[in-house]
Amino acid sequence: MSQENKVALITGSSRGIGKAVAIRLAKKGYDIIVNYARSKTAALEVVEEIQKLGVKAIAIKANVGKPEKIKELFAQIDENFGRLDIFVNNAASGVQKPAMELEESHWDWTMNINSKALLFCAQEAAKLMERNGGGFIVSTSSLGSIRYLENYTTVGVSKAALEALTRYLAVELSPKNIIVNAVSGGAVDTDALKHFPNREELLEDARKNTPAGRMVEIEDMVNAIEFLLTEKASMVRGQTLIVDGGRSLLV
Repeated sequence: MSQENKVALITGSSRGIGKAVAIRLAKKGYDIIVNYARSKTAALEVVEEIQKLGVKAIAIKANVGKPEKIKELFAQIDENFGRLDIFVNNAASGVQKPAMELEESHWDWTMNINSKALLFCAQEAAKLMERNGGGFIVSTSSLGSIRYLENYTTVGVSKAALEALTRYLAVELSPKNIIVNAVSGGAVDTDALKHFPNREELLEDARKNTPAGRMVEIEDMVNAIEFLLTEKASMVRGQTLIVDGGRSLLV
């Protein structure tokens, strides 16, 4: 399929993995929607960087944890581009506390952004993707969905829900030729990791105990996401691809 004028939305793409995915897809000729919740300056810098690659890019502010903001986001996408071919569900947040210290607000905040957002964004994305014969949805997850990580209760549970939802969406959207998967990463040294109380411990573990001999880097995640956004992965559906250099194989 020709990629001329194809459009990709990457949520949470003002920095980190989301930014790297946006730039990679821009280099492949996609027009890009950079979504952000707070970092307007950073988002506009990404837009400027992408525009220099010769494709169209806009920044849209939207807290994807709120369904009404999701509808506004996709209305703007429809108005500006009239189509959508790729949706990378990357925006994430969460409260890092032991289970016994969690409050209802912590739970709701994390589940809304990390899990509920995928459902309601996918509903809107599918409407646009149908117009042009299908598309791809890929979410970013983490090993906390299947393993215990200290202080990670709300995020881990929300990512487990995201991976389950990926399976349901993959089946229900297949008749529309929309391919749905997820990529789960080991510890990656991004801004998000700075919020972990035990950040240094996680990084040290990844450096020492990853069978591949090094920790996962942003580019490793982008490579996996990019693969799942191509026809080469058309028979991979509802799967969570683990990119951790083998770390999760060791107990």
